[in-house]
Amino acid sequence: MGEPEAGSEFAIRAAAAAGPMADTQYILPNDIGVSSLDCREAFRLLSPTERLYAHHLSRAAWYGGLAVLLQTSPEAPYIYALLSRLFRAQDPDQLRQHALAEGLTEEEYQAFLVYAAGVYSNMGNYKSFGDTKFVPNLPKEKLERVILGSKAAQQHPEEVRGLWQTCGELMFSLESRLRHLGLGKEGITTYFSGNCTMEDAKLAQDFLDSQNLSAYNTRLFKEVDQDGKPHYEVRLASVLGTEPSLDTEMTSKLKSYEFQGSDFRVTRGDYAPILQKVVEHLEKAKTYAANSHQEQMLAQYIESFTQGSIEAHKKGSRFWIQDKGPIVESYIGFIESYRDPFGSRGEFEGFVAMVNKAMSAKFEWLVASAEQLLKELPWPPAFEKDKFLTPDFTSLDVLTFAGSGIPAGINIPNYDDLRQTEGFKNVSLGNVLAVAYATQREKLTFLEEDDKDLYIRWKGPSFDVQVGLHELLGHGSGKLFVQDEKGAFNFDQETVINPETGEQIQSWYRSGETWDSKFSTIASSYEECRAESVGLYLCLNPQVLEIFGFEGADAEDVIYVNWLNMVRAGLLALEFYTPEATSWRQAHMQARFVILRVLLEAGEGLVSVTPTTGSDGRPDARVRLDRSKIRSVGKPALERFLRRLQVLKSTGDVAGGRALYEGYAAVTDAPPECFLSLRDTVLLRKESRKLIVQPNTRLEGSEVQLLEYEASAAGLIQSFSERFPEDGPELEEILTQLASADARFWKRPCEAPSGQA
Repeated sequence: MGEPEAGSEFAIRAAAAAGPMADTQYILPNDIGVSSLDCREAFRLLSPTERLYAHHLSRAAWYGGLAVLLQTSPEAPYIYALLSRLFRAQDPDQLRQHALAEGLTEEEYQAFLVYAAGVYSNMGNYKSFGDTKFVPNLPKEKLERVILGSKAAQQHPEEVRGLWQTCGELMFSLESRLRHLGLGKEGITTYFSGNCTMEDAKLAQDFLDSQNLSAYNTRLFKEVDQDGKPHYEVRLASVLGTEPSLDTEMTSKLKSYEFQGSDFRVTRGDYAPILQKVVEHLEKAKTYAANSHQEQMLAQYIESFTQGSIEAHKKGSRFWIQDKGPIVESYIGFIESYRDPFGSRGEFEGFVAMVNKAMSAKFEWLVASAEQLLKELPWPPAFEKDKFLTPDFTSLDVLTFAGSGIPAGINIPNYDDLRQTEGFKNVSLGNVLAVAYATQREKLTFLEEDDKDLYIRWKGPSFDVQVGLHELLGHGSGKLFVQDEKGAFNFDQETVINPETGEQIQSWYRSGETWDSKFSTIASSYEECRAESVGLYLCLNPQVLEIFGFEGADAEDVIYVNWLNMVRAGLLALEFYTPEATSWRQAHMQARFVILRVLLEAGEGLVSVTPTTGSDGRPDARVRLDRSKIRSVGKPALERFLRRLQVLKSTGDVAGGRALYEGYAAVTDAPPECFLSLRDTVLLRKESRKLIVQPNTRLEGSEVQLLEYEASAAGLIQSFSERFPEDGPELEEILTQLASADARFWKRPCEAPSGQA
């Protein structure tokens, strides 16, 4: 969960200066918001052993997060290596003196710092939220002078020049295919070789399903022989490669297959040297584990990353679910599939956090009420899990979140079979919510003046409620109808009736099929939409609001602002829609646009979106929500929509699900809203998502120190410069070697810089 704000004056002025409006989509503005994560008090309360546990888990997460560079774009590892060399040799202040001497203005140098901070924050040169490329907002020739005249270039001229030659063009290129992540002609991705299409992705998924292999930790590479026959390599992420190992469940899978007329070869060893470092620190963390659940969890993660086994990661996740209420909470692996254009490969992420006891007490009360609240949801009992598996739900202060971005809340694991039978955990990331979603009045776009003060006062509290409901009762609700490998069903075929058709159940999930594999490209967004809708629906329940401490007029204001925030987000979502490809680039924002469409369709003046002219004479818009009609008009509309979403999900009805969801997600210029035209207004007044500066931990003797940094682009850069003090140069070499080894799979061959391959 998480949502961007919109509309800084700087961005509007920059848009005017840049000419074509599209240009500002591809730069990060100099006045971008930067916030520091505050976890000092939570860290102070940890015991020495807990600090050591948190430290080694953080190290594992930060090392693993580097794999995201290799999961994003062909040039991202080189850009990271180049920036790391520059700032290791000269800190941002020292490099500034050199840059100004080379003829850069203060604004141009700041633009470079913001770009570098953006690359570190997103672990690559594409925004983690929206999948849009961002480029340095200064002339390429000037940046080249700074780089080639830098201290790093004086110390290692061949390497730095080689890195610049490899990534300089791609760093700035806004060729149409390179503007967004995507598959085939739609964009760039390194989950697939450059010659793969959506048809290849579907074939590979069918192959993986046939072998009971998960796509989560894989990438797909296609080569075509002289006869035009495709040969596919499915490569698993693991420390081990081709070397013989003890016979595990994985070794029998590592071979060649003939499947539907194509050759498939399953290999492993992707990101091997990076995962080796992850494993080393997980081993060290094990020494400081608080209980046997944590020890067994870490042992299975180590097995998973060593062998390339998702089954081992599932076993680790089982122990993780059983580790209730730990002081130090963490999760690590190939988790979220938002950025795979096909929707089934996981991006690496790892987080480490400490429990915030006061907010966690409210969430525990919500969990205690969950079974009762589930009965309020608008689908028959047969469509709900047979037994609600009481999850952990905690508010956490994040110490480390490595990957491409930081969410506000998480509901994991994502494995359907575990969620249905073993349960899950929910976390709300309190110190992220505190800084990432704070709003300044002057930057609030698209609201009526008399809504703004109310919105600012209640947005934080209403978002706490929405995150809680979205994660626990949104993602945590609903049953999938499954026929297992023995032919047995987990529902009664005779008595269960589809409430939409009045007939018996006609479709379901077969053994090996999952929600992600079946619904593929719409799975993530559809599920986010279901969870967001559950949050809106259940926030109308007085019991829920009482749990969070709201009654009377305050409770009504929380409801109003929660619904208002959702419809405003539906308009802001248009920033993440690409008209040229008729595609959405961000799952949560697509979900919010769909909800806006559903509420507009309800009619009766519940919601309106009206184009206007702003006080600056430029196009603007106003979102209005009639609070007197939320219960009478909004609730019944959401009830009908939610029931349809759940029934289609439960029955695995892909055709019906696609028709419903893609229908609402279509962006057209049909009156009265004319969303395609409104998109230009949204782009004109958008505000970039904040960058988040995270602390480091450092081992000094047997004590762990917390290192904090200022909330600025320079502070964020410094945090990364100090993140890998022992092996920074080695990591850069590893990244460039791994990128070079696969460079042939993308249209533009990236040659390894001399001295680095």
